[in-house]
Amino acid sequence: MALIGVFDSGVGGLSILDEALRQLPEHDYIYLADSENAPYGEKSSDWIAQRSLVLCRHLADKGCDAIVIACNTATAEAIKQIREQLSIPIIGVEPGIKPAAMQSQNHIVGVLATEATLKSDKFNALLATLPSDCQFIKQAGAGLVPLIESGKADGQETLELLAKHLEPIQDAGADTIVLGCTHYPFLRKAIRKLLGESITLIDTSDAVVRQLKRQLDALKQSSSSAEFGSVLLLSSKNEKSLLSMAQDLMSADLASHSVQAQSLGEVR
Repeated sequence: MALIGVFDSGVGGLSILDEALRQLPEHDYIYLADSENAPYGEKSSDWIAQRSLVLCRHLADKGCDAIVIACNTATAEAIKQIREQLSIPIIGVEPGIKPAAMQSQNHIVGVLATEATLKSDKFNALLATLPSDCQFIKQAGAGLVPLIESGKADGQETLELLAKHLEPIQDAGADTIVLGCTHYPFLRKAIRKLLGESITLIDTSDAVVRQLKRQLDALKQSSSSAEFGSVLLLSSKNEKSLLSMAQDLMSADLASHSVQAQSLGEVR
């Protein structure tokens, strides 16, 4: 049985944790939400890299066998340095622009992500490898993460802001949208309300967890006799709010796991 760390700037990575609990429920998890500093997408590259390294090192010090950086911005800005500093498997996330390009029927794909992700070298290097006949409409979702963090994913304010962000993507005629931030899968219902059921939505939660499973298999981590492992929720802002958000946003049966919520406290 492995202890798996899942790190995000806030509650977005709960979409990854949700998928992990579906596919690998027998392991133990520590979910670390740096909600005090969310959103990361509007911060400097240096700050993101330094903070992400500190928090991943904290998870490693707690005995994690592997860490999922469940934040597109942190992955883009920090994963190379984190992998150099830590000796355990580090799994990142990135916008699913490659599967989107393959699935799009009209070769017009919208990419909804944070400003930092869209400007990152890692994202643009990936973009450069894709077929030139596919048009990508890049749109920063400024303001969406704070609304999701405050529990308003399905609220009217979020719907109105989301409509503005989706307008250039809709005007371009995109038939596929990449959810390029782990917070954005929690906007599926709102996107469907605005754009209908025919639009294809791409997020990479399943692929990320399958990669985690491959890494655990390589470590030869055997499953325990327990059907469900434990989940520890750590928040740099409000652990009770994080627990409430996890219960509201996740579809996994948290009641089957031993769940605790704690304050992250000061981490250096």
